[in-house]
Amino acid sequence: MVAQQGSSRCRSEWTLRAGRGNSPSSFLPSQLIPARTARSLLLLSAFDHNGSVKATAGEFSKHRLCAEPRDLRKIDSNFVNQMPAILVRDEAILVNLGHVRALIKSDLVVLFDTYGSTDSFHQSTFIYDLQDKLRNPGGSYGNLAFEFRAMESIMISVVSSLQSEMDVLSGLVTNLLAHLEEQIDRDKLKELLQYSKRLARFEQKALNIRDAVNEVLEEDEDLTEMCLSAKRDGGDLVESHEEIELLLETYLKQIEEIANVASSLTTNMRTTEDIVNIMLDSQRNRLLLFELRLAMGTLGLTGGAFIASVFGMNLVSTLEHHPYAFFVVAGFAGSSAALVFAFALRRMRILVKQS
Repeated sequence: MVAQQGSSRCRSEWTLRAGRGNSPSSFLPSQLIPARTARSLLLLSAFDHNGSVKATAGEFSKHRLCAEPRDLRKIDSNFVNQMPAILVRDEAILVNLGHVRALIKSDLVVLFDTYGSTDSFHQSTFIYDLQDKLRNPGGSYGNLAFEFRAMESIMISVVSSLQSEMDVLSGLVTNLLAHLEEQIDRDKLKELLQYSKRLARFEQKALNIRDAVNEVLEEDEDLTEMCLSAKRDGGDLVESHEEIELLLETYLKQIEEIANVASSLTTNMRTTEDIVNIMLDSQRNRLLLFELRLAMGTLGLTGGAFIASVFGMNLVSTLEHHPYAFFVVAGFAGSSAALVFAFALRRMRILVKQS
């Protein structure tokens, strides 16, 4: 009984308020707040079936928008780290894909957070394209229902945004990899790490959008519920079902292609990283071998120095007066140093070959 009263109160009295120039605030639950004072200030733009701006400020009741409080979290920018989603309700479709947060009805499109968007270029392009599709029902989009034209405009904007970001990343990564193939640079290695993280985030975003679209396509009931105009006018649900299915499948394939390109770039970067690591390991090994050669040369010279130190003691021997003693001792010391070095070098080569 309590649940039914709470649900009825939400349907009839919860409201959304949109105002130009104000900062959006999160949707507030009404368990502890009177229903008539529960408000959520969201920046939005509403477009009617003619593509005209119906409102950019005003009050919209939740019953008019056909949205539940939990659904608004999907389109409220104050909830961070949101997963892309397409939520199908009885009389509305809620879309959160990339830079687009929208609510679609059979005769109304509401765009949330249209002011101050971080992706202003694609947002502006999307709004112009949306208005063009909505205000030309007799044009090339005349065979599609209102909500399908709106959905197509959203998918075009999302795919275009992903493709633009992919083109930028692809150019940067390709040039960086080409430079690293010629020369290993410390600064370029830092850039490689940054681009690797950036590309990983982009690939995950594309995969999340793909999963959101694919999730709707796998549910025939959701596809049928998306036919808002056909349900309202009593039209052919089967034909409308096929139209929205083909529309989403078309853009799903494009999103998958973008995700595949990102995956291919990620693979190339990992391959380059492996090659760079191999080259660095090779240089490290050469430095170690050079250090070993120096150590072995030092060992040989130490042996020769030992002989010299013996004759440097203040002891009387019979060799001081020998005419060739100096040359014999010097030759013996040098030969001993050379033999020690050659023996150590030979052992090192054997060990390197065995490893």
